[in-house]
Amino acid sequence: MSAPTSVGRPKIELPSDVTDKFENWQTGDEAKDAALAETARRIDATNDAILRGDTGAPTLSLYYRDKALDDALEWVQAYLDADMTFTGTTRYYAPKVTLSGNSEASVVYCADESKGFNKDRKTNRVDRRPSNESPYVLYTTHLRKSGRGVWQTSSLTSKRGDRTCAA
Repeated sequence: MSAPTSVGRPKIELPSDVTDKFENWQTGDEAKDAALAETARRIDATNDAILRGDTGAPTLSLYYRDKALDDALEWVQAYLDADMTFTGTTRYYAPKVTLSGNSEASVVYCADESKGFNKDRKTNRVDRRPSNESPYVLYTTHLRKSGRGVWQTSSLTSKRGDRTCAA
């Protein structure tokens, strides 16, 4: 996915042991693809903030707004409080985009976290024990375009174990 640079979107590079894999994140519709690309950058920005342990990462306020920004900051802080980070691959798939005019959209997508593992921030020890929780998560987001033209996530909910995502 190419990132428009006119707004100053920073390039986010995750460490070599972490991969965000986006499957079928292009629809062929330019407006929908822009919302999907921005959603993918928001996911990478969140993971980057967690991995670096940085609740002040400027990419968070670039790609989030309103309650979603507060929730993202809490999510990153929860990893810090637990002295945890993660490693592995997360697969994001089955995205559905609905546009509402030129400045609002909803994006619903699935995530498969079965190849992602928690890692102790201090010891770098990876916990590969099987989890009792489903690795499949359904995300429902609402986006609003900022004055700078960035699709920002204004609300985000997740439902772990949703049958929609069992693949």
